[in-house]
Amino acid sequence: MASWARSPKVGVEEVMVRQSPSDTLGRKGPKGEPDENQTLANPVCQKVCNNSTATVEPGGNLTLVLTAILFDLDGTLVNTDILHFAIWQELLLDQGITIDRPFYDESMVGHRNEAIVRDVLSHLPFEVGMELARRKEALFRERGRQMQRSAGLDRLLDWLSQQELATAVVTNAPRENAEMMLTALGLGDRFDRVIISEELPQGKPHPLPYQTALQQLGRESGEAIAFEDTPLGIRSAVGAGVTTIGMATTHDPRILEEAGAKFAIEDFTQERLWNWLPQLRVSARR
Repeated sequence: MASWARSPKVGVEEVMVRQSPSDTLGRKGPKGEPDENQTLANPVCQKVCNNSTATVEPGGNLTLVLTAILFDLDGTLVNTDILHFAIWQELLLDQGITIDRPFYDESMVGHRNEAIVRDVLSHLPFEVGMELARRKEALFRERGRQMQRSAGLDRLLDWLSQQELATAVVTNAPRENAEMMLTALGLGDRFDRVIISEELPQGKPHPLPYQTALQQLGRESGEAIAFEDTPLGIRSAVGAGVTTIGMATTHDPRILEEAGAKFAIEDFTQERLWNWLPQLRVSARR
């Protein structure tokens, strides 16, 4: 059952960074493609093996031991960005501001409202801008109760249940939005933890939200994977040392891979994902 307890006010320095982004799995192979394994020549590989978060195969290759899957919410579990964009476009037009989809994708998707107010509504007093953002979120909750899960999500959820993996949602969405979306999707009690970044000192792209999820699940960064649909979210997960798969629902796959994604998929039905998952060693560390 999901934990809806508010995230503790953890200070940035209080969450241990277990690996740097350069320590994560995903070294390039001889043809420039992501290498599924790393060898023990890397001292980080030695470290994660000692922590039982990886196993050594014949020939010295390192295989990730998977115990947890972390999910972004908007654009990952459900594609809500069409609705978010339409409401922002409507409200900003009243302010004399016209936005198009490329601007929205670049400057607003995945950002916390504080950042949107600071960067897009800088002509308004901050509190006036935040009130506009709160109105936008209320309209989203009012109009967004009919939602469908991302294609292939049910299959992935069934698979991780069979494997008894730990789960968390890590989102920049306000808590009221996250609760509404998960309830509308029938996923209100599906995840072990729900991390709301606005309740932390730093949100995405800072790694703190993903570090907090790992800390609350009792997992190491090297034994988790994440799914994220924005460069901002990918930088957060990768910055926490988590191997991340890009969801190309709002951005081009190339942009997601440049941000640090191991690879990108359109949805959870993609053959590349289901060819890759069996290569991981799965361990039910409850």
